[in-house]
Amino acid sequence: MSADGEIFTQWALWVGQRALPLFFVLLALLLAATCACWWILRRCTEARRQQTISPTLFVGLRIMVGCAIILAGAGVFALLARQLGAGEALSRADQALTDALRVSMPRAALQVFATLTHLADTATLTGLCIVMALALIALGRRWLALGWVVALAGNGLLNQTLKQIFSRVRPLHPDSFVLAQGFSFPSGHSSGAVVAYGMLAYLALRLLPARWHLPALVAAVALAFTVGASRLFLSVHFASDVIAGFASGTAWLALCVTSIELIRWLRQRTV
Repeated sequence: MSADGEIFTQWALWVGQRALPLFFVLLALLLAATCACWWILRRCTEARRQQTISPTLFVGLRIMVGCAIILAGAGVFALLARQLGAGEALSRADQALTDALRVSMPRAALQVFATLTHLADTATLTGLCIVMALALIALGRRWLALGWVVALAGNGLLNQTLKQIFSRVRPLHPDSFVLAQGFSFPSGHSSGAVVAYGMLAYLALRLLPARWHLPALVAAVALAFTVGASRLFLSVHFASDVIAGFASGTAWLALCVTSIELIRWLRQRTV
């Protein structure tokens, strides 16, 4: 094993032995970052309303941020994909972390995560997609309904395509609380949770009063991160699968939201 591979494996063992506390630390950091991003977004929105920033510049900045997120997500995914095919270092680290988690994770915590992981099952997201699409149509928001359906259905198609391309076998999980079939890379539950709950947060920003905006964003981030972590804790995915799912889901979500906002701006200019 190379020196880099040995370092990765040692880090994986260290993380696996402290997985549950680290989960809560990372979740807290993500929520803090979410609150900071929301504060920046609110200040920019207020500046636009006060005409400190022109509408065109405001839209341009949002598109630039969206493109940056798309590129960042795609870059992380490409890096993981390259490492996956470059040798055994990533695979060894993934396996070491999975083995450590099987020893360190309390059974009670696994039971909780086994319940939460169903929030991104295919059946759950399909039902959510149909219900929200019908609700948006009933509210007269047909373009938002179309964007919502394209976001969820497109992510499902993208994930299945990527799984077939990489054809990575899942970790062995004979004693797992849940069963999973199909290929492993990237995690469909992770990307699906990011896109579905991220889109719900976007719809909340568009349709709900301002007091609900931050709670919606916080809930979306917490749910997506928890679902992704559950796939790792339950030994149905490797860590790189989950991170790749987060990356591809974030890139696709940013592409969908940016496209919706751009179309919305262009339609307003033609009215």
